[in-house]
Amino acid sequence: MSTRIRRNTLADGREILLFQDADSPTAPLAEDDRPAEPRPTGGQLRFDLLTGEWVAVATHRQSRTHLPVAAECPLCPSAPGRPTEIPVADYDVVVFENRFPSLGPALGEVTADPRQHFAEAASESALTAPAHGRCEVVVFSSAHNGSFADLDPGRARTVIDAWANRTSELAAREGIEQVFVFENRGEEIGVTMNHPHGQIYAYPFVAPHTVITSARAVQHRRETGRPLMGDVLAFERSSGERMVLESAHFSAFVPFAARWPIEVHIVPHRQVLGINDLDDAERDDLARIYPEVLRRIDGLYSTPTPYIAAWHQAPVNCEDRSAEWMHLEITSPRRAENKLKFLAGSEAAMGAFVGDVSAEETAARLRVATLAHVDGRR
Repeated sequence: MSTRIRRNTLADGREILLFQDADSPTAPLAEDDRPAEPRPTGGQLRFDLLTGEWVAVATHRQSRTHLPVAAECPLCPSAPGRPTEIPVADYDVVVFENRFPSLGPALGEVTADPRQHFAEAASESALTAPAHGRCEVVVFSSAHNGSFADLDPGRARTVIDAWANRTSELAAREGIEQVFVFENRGEEIGVTMNHPHGQIYAYPFVAPHTVITSARAVQHRRETGRPLMGDVLAFERSSGERMVLESAHFSAFVPFAARWPIEVHIVPHRQVLGINDLDDAERDDLARIYPEVLRRIDGLYSTPTPYIAAWHQAPVNCEDRSAEWMHLEITSPRRAENKLKFLAGSEAAMGAFVGDVSAEETAARLRVATLAHVDGRR
């Protein structure tokens, strides 16, 4: 299967890509006739000496669009007299450069650890760098209402192909060290636009969480000769107690040491480093199992559940490719119908999580959760 792609640029020079479903007719790509506005010059990276982490400062994001009504949604198709970010009358899946990026638009390399420069100069400039990188928006549908869970397998497959395309292209760009594909759903998570969409961050450094997990994966590989995620997958499949569902190519389970009230990992049975490594059969399978998992999560309560869906792909220049294993983590702070888990003292200050429900309890509930959607819920 080959998803068709059309490329263009918006009035201010940002790139836009339209991905078409397999059965979708080719439509002309309209031009963005909005007045060209200057793009943000980019933010700044500041290095935290205590943690060894880069922190992005992007003050221009304070003016970004916040929860617009449907008639003013910038992710809906353009209409006469109402141009949007997507200059077409209809579309399937669209990817474009974020108008308010946390990183970019300039690309370049960033020093992994500038402590030596700081020791020599002891100045602020030694701990700062341009916020190089790229931020993109991935719009799942031209319909303003709905979610990824509502996508049919054909549309979900188009989104997966878009993720794969962007992973490959962004990883090859100057200075990019990690490509992070994710979706935030729900205002409780911090979503500023309700139109179904996700995002992609192409970092000029390896994200802090990945630094930790990759180091453990490399250590495990050296000590056992096996990939760590492969052993985790075998452990969960053998137990079965926390398994939510399995397909030909993927397993979905609540991890043994789940931190969040709702947490599901979707892991491919074959070791791959990124979404772009999945073959056609795996992508088709993922297009079925992923929305089903989300529908089960939505089936737990009478209203849609907020979540973060995060693709953990291998760093571009990973230390040991044989140690890495891509997977998806879906997490939600919702611990009851009208209760959320907040990161308070232990979690926020110390990074030491305290679980509110057991992994086994959550998995059992998800196994029997209804898959039916009630139209009036959204």
